[in-house]
Amino acid sequence: MPDALSPRNPDWQAVVQDSFARQAVMATFQVSMVLMEPGHCILEMPFHARWTQQGGSLQAGIPAVLADSAGGFACLSLMPPASDVLAVEFKINFLAPALGQVIRAEAVVVKSGRTLSINQVDVYAIDGDTVRHAARVQQTAIRVDSR
Repeated sequence: MPDALSPRNPDWQAVVQDSFARQAVMATFQVSMVLMEPGHCILEMPFHARWTQQGGSLQAGIPAVLADSAGGFACLSLMPPASDVLAVEFKINFLAPALGQVIRAEAVVVKSGRTLSINQVDVYAIDGDTVRHAARVQQTAIRVDSR
């Protein structure tokens, strides 16, 4: 029986890169894919004041978008050919304001099933040498046929 956290698609890297390139929201928020390994994804974006709420930290939806995508790519890396993934459940706990020069989302797949996958994403606000844990996310993603 294959390892549940091993890629089931030999072309997983190309599939993930293509999916990342097609997500217009990644370009809008100037997101970079810093690391992509089977079941593990790190995305980073620069902090911009135009995306803040009244207190000066990022509006809650912005780190949620970053976390959602990091989790989705981590899950997608383990899916069989002709697959895509969509979030079906998402819980976020905000731990500190997202203030810093860079916002990072690090996703790790906890369980990759045939249909549902579970991942955990940690969001960090990085300001020079200071790293603040801004949020923790648990996400469930469903495998769907790619279009």
